[in-house]
Amino acid sequence: MSEAPRQLPTAADVDAAAGRIAGRVARTGLTLSARLSEATGATVWLKREDQQQVRSYKGRGAANLIAQLDSEQIWAGVVCASAGNHAQGVAYACSTLGVNARIYLPANTPRQKRERVAELGGDWVEVVVGGQTYDEAAAASREDAERTGATLIPAFDHPHTIAGQGTIAREITEDLGAAPDVLVVPVGGGGLLAGCLTWMAERHPHTRVVGVEPAGAACMIAATWEGGPTTLPEIDRFIDGAAVQRAGDWTYAVVAAHAPELVAVPEGRVCTEMIALYQTEGIIAEPAGALAASALDSIGIEPGQTVVVVVSGGNNDLLRYAEVMERSLIHEGLKHYFLVDFPQEPGMLRQFLDEVLGPDDDIALFEYVKRNNRDTGPALVGIELGSRDDLEPLLARMEESSMEVEPIPPDSPLFRFIL
Repeated sequence: MSEAPRQLPTAADVDAAAGRIAGRVARTGLTLSARLSEATGATVWLKREDQQQVRSYKGRGAANLIAQLDSEQIWAGVVCASAGNHAQGVAYACSTLGVNARIYLPANTPRQKRERVAELGGDWVEVVVGGQTYDEAAAASREDAERTGATLIPAFDHPHTIAGQGTIAREITEDLGAAPDVLVVPVGGGGLLAGCLTWMAERHPHTRVVGVEPAGAACMIAATWEGGPTTLPEIDRFIDGAAVQRAGDWTYAVVAAHAPELVAVPEGRVCTEMIALYQTEGIIAEPAGALAASALDSIGIEPGQTVVVVVSGGNNDLLRYAEVMERSLIHEGLKHYFLVDFPQEPGMLRQFLDEVLGPDDDIALFEYVKRNNRDTGPALVGIELGSRDDLEPLLARMEESSMEVEPIPPDSPLFRFIL
């Protein structure tokens, strides 16, 4: 937890941050999305923060904070904890500014991200695996800072970090030649949202700023309901770049002052957008990178408006795409799982295929679970449909069959053994 907010960041702080990080952080471009423009009737631009050296906006806030350390603080070095993107931002900032850092990563951080942090930081950064979870890594980094006098670099909850992230809003407006009608940003702990609100509220208050959270980790929405940051008892960590249990004190204070729109998007919808970004725009986005774009169909965009969506980041492990596709198909209603109790008689599987499956249905998974007795044998069956409209006829055929069939809903505890 950071110190209690006092003087909130201002647009002037964002302007100063822009000058401070110039040349240290890339000025990313805007890409017109024909797909999203056609879907909404608006002109939709993508702010390509995935094209940063660290593939996310996190380097902006880190560079702005570290650049303001005094000589004594620089001598003592810095320390941070992160599951990925913030670590890369700090590593890159330290290597460009010449500041020593210790970066604590939880043990479940993918090897690809560990290696990337070490590569970006070079000789300036020591990577430390500190704990099994992010919370344990964060505790280890705080203990380090208290013991050594190193400066702790928060991922989002610091006024300098907020000001650094807010330079995105400034760049967007300069590159468009005018402020957008709508700015849509992803939300984890709230640093980017707070920075964009800070600058837009003073410079272009007519711009509608929308913050998008994962439905399984909507900590900022929870904070607005509770009247302050609150720790979520449990979160879905799939959208790891935005899976935060507690919104920041500073970031919440800015959000409370400006009351932006906040929406939560299901993880499956984010996966569908990840696939669309890859297949249509050729953008390899991690789940958090597709978070903001995934909300466009649910926030009431008006035809003719100019909309900017922040795409950040691009640190995706290709091995995750199988799970991404699975979650997307389930969200779109195209894949379903059932427990089917097959009578142990010859030809029952053939009967299931002939009488239950439709012409466009496909068995994607078939696995015997166990045999309770010699008469029946339950199997886990995954079925991929040609259209979501094929589900009701499938269920009707299952009802008419001689086999006992139990659908497994996505919110069932059994799903953790499938995904």
